[in-house]
Amino acid sequence: MTWMSTPYMRSGVELDRLAVEGIRVNGYHGVLESERETGQVFKADVVAHVSTRAAAANDDLSRAINYSTIADRAAEVLAGDPSQLIETVAEHIALAVLEMDGVFCVDVRVHKPQAPLHVEFKDVSVTIRRDVRTGGLWADKRIGSSAGMPDDPLAFDAQPPMSDQFDQRPVRPVPVLLALGGNVGDVEQTLREAVEELGRIPGIRVLKTSALVKSAPDGGPPQPDYLNAVVRIESEMSPRELLGACHGLEIVHDRERTEANGPRTLDIDIVDFDGAVGETPDLTLPHPRAKGRAFVLVPWAHLEPDAQMPGVGPIAELARAMAQSVTLVADPWPAKTPSATA
Repeated sequence: MTWMSTPYMRSGVELDRLAVEGIRVNGYHGVLESERETGQVFKADVVAHVSTRAAAANDDLSRAINYSTIADRAAEVLAGDPSQLIETVAEHIALAVLEMDGVFCVDVRVHKPQAPLHVEFKDVSVTIRRDVRTGGLWADKRIGSSAGMPDDPLAFDAQPPMSDQFDQRPVRPVPVLLALGGNVGDVEQTLREAVEELGRIPGIRVLKTSALVKSAPDGGPPQPDYLNAVVRIESEMSPRELLGACHGLEIVHDRERTEANGPRTLDIDIVDFDGAVGETPDLTLPHPRAKGRAFVLVPWAHLEPDAQMPGVGPIAELARAMAQSVTLVADPWPAKTPSATA
């Protein structure tokens, strides 16, 4: 593609591009009444930014993005309800393609070669780019890899589909504890947005949040201190679906996984999922390192003094022993006015 060549990145990994060009349909878009009555030719070029690795590795059609569906969705918009502006047509095509599972970003160019201009011309077109965040769809879409996202940014695409206890949805909403943290950018605002965004994902209900604390980095390269909190939710998702949703939120907040224990804009961990105990290549419950993390246990004990962790028991005593390792930033949190993060 020459009309939009900049690669789109997901968690530091350049995605592949699946292009369908020259989609040609008669439509009725335009400002003039004559355009809406007689119609004219519209064309669209669509580039979906996806990962093709899992499908290509095993020649697996079930893991491929259907380019016929991309073409059909674009054509439906071109031939559909009239819009005055081709900018609007491009927006609607982008949203329709972004709704497809596995599409993280889309480039759309809409052509109006028969536009009613007063001079000789070759083409009129508009080009836009939308991703799962700017398109406003990610909160209603199960984004992120359903098989999780390991520290190797390429490894998750090659993992085969899994089916185990972590794929089972609960028969009723169950309590889950999530740990949130970050140390890059406007961290408190990011954490605040993440809590709000969790509550807009179908199958998740946010019940309460802990105080906000500050902690020193736990290993890794030199980097700023972290802000941390825990969030109690109810989930109708399976553990692995929830893991994918959490990773999806990390993606839209520009989380990069280029360095082990490196700085990050947002980190969301599942600490406990209704007492589930198990280990798979992509998910271990309860979180295997949570019992040694002051930035998890201290705000958790503050939020739920009688809380227990499977295999550990009551966490209050552990939290008291670690209390000096974190600094209180805000309580209650989120506050109406963001507190200082310095």
